[in-house]
Amino acid sequence: MSTLLTALAGANIIYGVGMLELGITFSFEQFVMDNDIIKMVNKVVQGIDINDETLAVDVIKQVGAGGDFLMQEHTMKHMRTAQSSPKLMNRKMKHSWVETGSKNLTEVAREEAINILENHKPEPLMADIASKLADIIEAAEEEFGVNKK
Repeated sequence: MSTLLTALAGANIIYGVGMLELGITFSFEQFVMDNDIIKMVNKVVQGIDINDETLAVDVIKQVGAGGDFLMQEHTMKHMRTAQSSPKLMNRKMKHSWVETGSKNLTEVAREEAINILENHKPEPLMADIASKLADIIEAAEEEFGVNKK
């Protein structure tokens, strides 16, 4: 909730990702859970587009009251992007959750964190960006007297 309120207030930095115990402890599981939460919050902050396509007045007229909107091409097209799609949080029916091992969120997050730690290969920074960062670091070190001999 604090992440959502912070984002709705217009902040562009979310503080505390992965933190437990007021930042005394960090958790890989909490990092990946917070990542899912932040993705959902970003979806909320984007708002809802209101235009002819999203209102679908023509589809409403065509299908009519009591008609089947779920099987309409328009619904199928927009349902995949209209809501957030978290990676960790299971939105399936209970029987599907049971069939896949009945893992709680912490267990799923632990598996994802281990997968990231073992398999993620970050892309190297582009040379111009790396050079700019090096210049910024060098200027800061000079300003604060770091590494002076």
